[in-house]
Amino acid sequence: MDKKSKNPLKSILTIVISLAFAGFFLWLALKGLDFKVIKASLAKANYLWVLFASVFGILAYWFRAVRWNLMLEPMGHRISNSNSLWSISFGYLMNLTIPRSGELARATALYGVEKVPVDKSFGTIILERVVDLICMVGFLGLTVIFKFNAIISFYEFVTEQKEEKDKFDPNYIERLLMKIGINDFDSFYNYLKISIGLLIILGLLVFYKYKKEKVINFGKGILEGLTSIFKLKEKGKFILYTLGIWISYYFAAYLVCFALPETSNFTIADGFFIIVVGTLGMIIPASGGIGAFNLAMKFGFMALFISMGKSAELGGEMGLTYSFISLPLQITIMLVMGLISIPMLAKAREKAVSDQEFKN
Repeated sequence: MDKKSKNPLKSILTIVISLAFAGFFLWLALKGLDFKVIKASLAKANYLWVLFASVFGILAYWFRAVRWNLMLEPMGHRISNSNSLWSISFGYLMNLTIPRSGELARATALYGVEKVPVDKSFGTIILERVVDLICMVGFLGLTVIFKFNAIISFYEFVTEQKEEKDKFDPNYIERLLMKIGINDFDSFYNYLKISIGLLIILGLLVFYKYKKEKVINFGKGILEGLTSIFKLKEKGKFILYTLGIWISYYFAAYLVCFALPETSNFTIADGFFIIVVGTLGMIIPASGGIGAFNLAMKFGFMALFISMGKSAELGGEMGLTYSFISLPLQITIMLVMGLISIPMLAKAREKAVSDQEFKN
């Protein structure tokens, strides 16, 4: 068995950076807003709608678990739906600590209970992300078709706000750069991006040189996982479960709107807009989406309110209020499902070990 060396400093640094992202975006979201309005809106919210939304949030887990089983089957692995569910739940729990760590944690957890090679299951997880991206593009298309006016209204609003700031206002870092004689910030930022890109490429080349065999084997496993979609025995079910996942996501996001009097008249098309904006916010590697999701909802609701002829400020306040309901709901589901997954996976591992010993 290979020894897995873990660098605690690297993990701590990753967590600190993700928390810094969360804090920065949360500061941007909350800057200049009246907390009394948000507090009052939260107090009069109808949380029964939030409960309905949570049902769809959990349902998405189940659809994803069953679909994962379909993706692994062409590679000769017929796994338990429950083990699939708890592995996914554990992965989401890990994402709350270190962003993007959940994919590998999920594949590792599944190996512990079903002995599916990590590289192969990880390949199907990458494939899932590709399918999710396609679904996301579909929602984006619906948003452009039905809520194009909201996009244009927000663009015009931002443009007007930007034109009002005709004076250059350098930030703290730019003021430091000016003190050492750097004034052309466009060139500086371009050179900085190029330098970072070259360092990343150099790091990857060095890593490949010393870990060539492992990289190749891992790549082969991922490739097999990616190509499993072409070998699916039940393509119809795969499509249905995929639709089930995203319909569940949609209602988990849209139903929360009915909890607030100010957004209870939002249409189905508004729901398309909200899920697209929210997903874009969750892409940013901040812990649990905190800050980034709040800021995305603030801007998203501003756009919707402006397109309805309402105040942008009120839209921002309602967007934050929505985010203070929706995001804790998502995190609560991740925590509850993730914490339940730990004993469930431990029990499944014990059973797998005892079954193997019985066979021997």
